[in-house]
Amino acid sequence: MTRTLDHIFSALADPTRRTIMSMLLEDDMAVTDVAAPFEMSLAAISKHLGVLTAAGLISQEKRGRVKWCKLEPDALRDASVWMQAFGQMEALDLDMFEVFLRRELDAPDPNP
Repeated sequence: MTRTLDHIFSALADPTRRTIMSMLLEDDMAVTDVAAPFEMSLAAISKHLGVLTAAGLISQEKRGRVKWCKLEPDALRDASVWMQAFGQMEALDLDMFEVFLRRELDAPDPNP
């Protein structure tokens, strides 16, 4: 799972790839349509799509002469479960933690 998460987070670290993912939320798109809003070459977009495909975040399929991209939402499930685990932790109250440590260590309170 760690390897999968590494690929997913690495793929999502790039703003262009995140934008592509957002675009694919609407519907499947041809590679040329994905490339249209970006000021970069089709080859550069293809590399971004390759990274997203390798991470399992999208799939690509040739239909006739056109290559189509499709979002694979289930691929984010492992990452989502991993991130949700952190949301279950309560915020740490550092003042209360300091009081706890003083009591445990029998340290005198500098501010009586």
